[in-house]
Amino acid sequence: MIEALAETIREAAASGRGLRLRGGGTKDFYGNALHGEILDTRGYAGVAGYEPTELVVTARCGTPLSHLESILEANGQCLPFEPPHFGSQATVGGCVAAGLSGPRRAAAGALRDFVLGVKLIDGRGEILSFGGQVMKNVAGYDVSRLVAGSLGTLGVIAEVSLKLAPKPQVEATLRLEAHQERALELMNRWAGEPLPVSATAWHDGALTVRLSGSAAGVRAAAAKIGGARVDEPFWQSLREQTAPFFSGAQPLWRLALPSTAGPLELQGAQLIEWGGALRWVRSSESPAAMRAAARRLKGHATLFRAADKDVGCFSPLEPVLERLHRSLKAVFDPAGIFGRGRMYPEL
Repeated sequence: MIEALAETIREAAASGRGLRLRGGGTKDFYGNALHGEILDTRGYAGVAGYEPTELVVTARCGTPLSHLESILEANGQCLPFEPPHFGSQATVGGCVAAGLSGPRRAAAGALRDFVLGVKLIDGRGEILSFGGQVMKNVAGYDVSRLVAGSLGTLGVIAEVSLKLAPKPQVEATLRLEAHQERALELMNRWAGEPLPVSATAWHDGALTVRLSGSAAGVRAAAAKIGGARVDEPFWQSLREQTAPFFSGAQPLWRLALPSTAGPLELQGAQLIEWGGALRWVRSSESPAAMRAAARRLKGHATLFRAADKDVGCFSPLEPVLERLHRSLKAVFDPAGIFGRGRMYPEL
């Protein structure tokens, strides 16, 4: 199957035909408008290698994400970055290509931090390998992590090796009443204390915190933080954006900011994650106003979900960054066949 993918890419490069890489399609909404003929990656599936004692797994791009997670669950392990699925058809390749992390990101790290190696089919149809299966296997440019979040614009992530983590022994979720300024203060204070906080979220006067670790550690932290216990599947609804906050016709913006940034002076509903570093805003404010607000706080704004994406989903690139993006695109996809305009209209 991998050779068939490579041959299709070679033919497309020769004819100049654009390709749109697609697994389960659960993240088609993310990024700019989709262009090109679909190259379905689901036929190249399966777990190519798994070493539970080494906390490493290698999976092919078309592997259902739910299937991989069920294998890890049986061995008491997990993907530490808690990736969103956004649908039952989500694949491992799409997960890495989107580069999105869930509620645990602030405590555990981002998806790209756990990518050890990749097998990539570039725009020439060549099958390339980068990295490996150990953390110290990186020398020079870390291409393995570079492709995480590239939205299929550099090549097909045919296989990926990921670092795993043991599942926490115990988890507990607490909820406290707090206005936004107080919630930001608490989240930043907890981040500087030896507490087993694995996720935080604030919305509409309620601050929710998840504790993960040993039974004794979670019990002690819960006593210190206080609040009421929550039994609902809150973190899953947050990760998969099925919570009521995410419904509605207004555009959904994702602002990445320093965790110490204060409240945003923007119209619309807000939800805060990652200890203050991730702000979701559902608002009809102009794209210019949203991006200006993020820049003032030394962050950036992404138009995450919207019916109209003509303004571009990602913040415009500075000249130096644009040159770097163009150079990378030229190296990995010289004919420009992958994901035309998916990240930036000029690429």
